[in-house]
Amino acid sequence: MQDTHEKEHSGNFYRLKRQLERQVAQAITDYGMIDDGDTVLVCLSGGKDSYTMLDTLMELQKRAPIDFKLVAMNLDQKQPGFPSHILPEYLKNLGVDHHILEQDTYSVVKEKIPEGKTMCSLCSRLRRGAIYTFAKEIGANKIALGHHRDDILETFFMNMFFGSRLKAMPPKLVSDDGQNVVIRPLAYCTERDIERYARAREFPIIPCNLCGSQENLQRRIVGEMLESWERQSPGRLNNIFRALSHVSASHLLDPNLFDFLGLTRDTVVEEGDIAFDQQDFKPERFEDQLEELPLI
Repeated sequence: MQDTHEKEHSGNFYRLKRQLERQVAQAITDYGMIDDGDTVLVCLSGGKDSYTMLDTLMELQKRAPIDFKLVAMNLDQKQPGFPSHILPEYLKNLGVDHHILEQDTYSVVKEKIPEGKTMCSLCSRLRRGAIYTFAKEIGANKIALGHHRDDILETFFMNMFFGSRLKAMPPKLVSDDGQNVVIRPLAYCTERDIERYARAREFPIIPCNLCGSQENLQRRIVGEMLESWERQSPGRLNNIFRALSHVSASHLLDPNLFDFLGLTRDTVVEEGDIAFDQQDFKPERFEDQLEELPLI
């Protein structure tokens, strides 16, 4: 018989599991990520995010009102010390269709990037190229990546601080080669919840010893800034994230998004001049905005 602590842990886990499934289902529905008859290539790195993505997609696949295929893939980049046996064994035991693609991108990155410089950009480009090519070979028309809400927010601030652009990481986009649609089913999920889920599921995590171990990355600095904001004002990141899907083009400065040159007294603008008005901000949990979906 389970003791009280075990029962409580089990209850918390299943609540977290249902929440993640609900968030993934909502993101899939909101952005039309998966359609009937799709073949979805699920990219696994061996990290907590991609394990959680595969786990959740497999669960939703059982209950979805549409029929789609999942194919798991790991790109073995030949990093020294990489435990190449872990993912094949895990995926075989899971019973999912899977492939291990071997490409020595590690040597290319080490050769091209000077010691001490950030390797992420080149490594990412090489990885994308390999994934796109493989997806085409197996007939996959969707590529699922494990980026979550916090990744999207970090990208938004990275682009703003260092690129002078209001640009984030979209939940769905056309791949660089124009042959696939890239989707991010974890777009509504927080890294904290994914970490909790991965610990509870005891996924065999494989650390990245190429770029993930580099110090002083700008992304890490931005991530620490966001964590600090959330500690100081819980719910702030949810509000920023929700703002990315509630854009008022007429109240920004981009003439390509809004016709400022053609603006006259007869132009209908929803919000008008409210810049100095006191507004009633009501903090809401993002998950409270989600509806029950037929997908789950």
